Amino acid sequence: MICLTILYPETGEAKFGLDYYLNVHIPLVREKLQPEGLISIDLEQGLAGGLPGTPPIYAAIGKLNFETPEALQSALAIHGPELMADIPNFTKSQPLMQLSRII
Repeated sequence: MICLTILYPETGEAKFGLDYYLNVHIPLVREKLQPEGLISIDLEQGLAGGLPGTPPIYAAIGKLNFETPEALQSALAIHGPELMADIPNFTKSQPLMQLSRII
């Protein structure tokens, strides 16, 4: 299984709209990508950094799990532009992405 991890940096300047992310963006991701092979989504909200009293490095982390890289690539080829266009509705931060194999 593979995972596309989307990391939304916490900049302090760019507020992260968690309500929109959870109630609009993630349902849109599910609607578009489940028919294309999305298995599951894991979500994390950043609370703090590694040391007490430090801010989180990431406001949120999303993980999209697919069976194969090809299924992910196919799904994003179809729906990626629409999903990326929705990001400015909940953050001004530029997300970072990484493709990983789940071991």
